[in-house]
Amino acid sequence: MDEPDRIFIDFHEEKLTMMQVISKVAELQKQYPEYEIFMDGDAYAIVGRRRKE
Repeated sequence: MDEPDRIFIDFHEEKLTMMQVISKVAELQKQYPEYEIFMDGDAYAIVGRRRKE
């Protein structure tokens, strides 16, 4: 069974500038290399999905 996407930043709860979002995404990519980090428009959040081996 696949692991559900992990929400790292919920834009309903956090107000960030575009530069802050880009910076946080870069930090998350370094901190969690096993995850694909992306913006989920439906969830209105930055999420991570575990990479498939």
